[in-house]
Amino acid sequence: MLEDYSRNNPSQDLVQQMVLIDIRNMLQSMGKDIRAFPLLDIDHSYDDASHIPREIFEEASVEQNLEDVLLCDSLNAEQRFAYDEIMAAVYSKKGGLFFVDGPSRTGKTFLYRALLAKVHSQDKLAMATDTSGVTASIMLGGRTDHLCFKIPLTVEEGGCYSFMKQSGTTKLLQQAALIIWDEASMIKRQNVEALDNSLWDIMGRSDLLFDGKTVVLGGDFRQVLPIVRKGSRAQIVGASLRRSYLWESMRHLKLVHNMRALGDPWFEDHLLCIGGRMEEVNGDGNVCIPDKICVPYSGDAEKDLHRLISVIFLDLNANMADKDYTTTRAILSTCNDWVDMINMKMIDMF
Repeated sequence: MLEDYSRNNPSQDLVQQMVLIDIRNMLQSMGKDIRAFPLLDIDHSYDDASHIPREIFEEASVEQNLEDVLLCDSLNAEQRFAYDEIMAAVYSKKGGLFFVDGPSRTGKTFLYRALLAKVHSQDKLAMATDTSGVTASIMLGGRTDHLCFKIPLTVEEGGCYSFMKQSGTTKLLQQAALIIWDEASMIKRQNVEALDNSLWDIMGRSDLLFDGKTVVLGGDFRQVLPIVRKGSRAQIVGASLRRSYLWESMRHLKLVHNMRALGDPWFEDHLLCIGGRMEEVNGDGNVCIPDKICVPYSGDAEKDLHRLISVIFLDLNANMADKDYTTTRAILSTCNDWVDMINMKMIDMF
């Protein structure tokens, strides 16, 4: 760590202090105090976050992205309605509890980024978290829910989280104007209920859900449900957020338009039908893919493979230098023989 900082800082005293501050921050994130270890003292004149909890300092230090600030002008009608509802709750003193329900590619992350940018532009604190970690990686200041709320491996019914009342996490929760938790459909309801119980405990009031904070949960129940080890179907459904006492108190906001399929309304409707179990299935319960979006099979493997590549990678030689062309199409296969054949065929095409 010393070597990393020494590359850009000639002062050894400064480098030493920067390393100590880094170690202190890492220990704090694990609920430990650097003073419990035989290390040198930190000179607070080198510490920009002196006397400010690390969590609050990091959240307040999130750099504004001008592109995100302008997103509110590009929201579609559904996103705009949700945006206005949520921001109205932020401005009120009673907060609100929302669930943004939308299949993949309907613009949930786009909406979250617009909300976070608006809150940050008003010098307010917001917490952006995600169950899977994917959304967290593309939102400024985003973290996984386990890191953000210090969620233990097992949360009992009616339980609370383990952070202390004087911790940085507690102080951040107290000051946060907005909490966004994406992919909440994948998490056990006890985890979300524990956040509600924890806020009641640290804020000292119990008359409002989440103690009057504006909390936005998001997800898609058409996707992966909570994982219950060796659980039956009933146990898995029982662990879902939809079985929580919070569900009926949520303001439900729906996003249905696939923003990446606007030029193909038939495909957009087809995806929604599959998600809603309205699409035709065969005797085994498998969805029947319409012929018009399939590459016909003739029985000649080499000929069919060449046609598949030609359909997916149309005019490959002319477009292979275009990153948008190459990153928006792919051929997926679970058969190693087909993978080898595709690779060899594409090499021949070059």
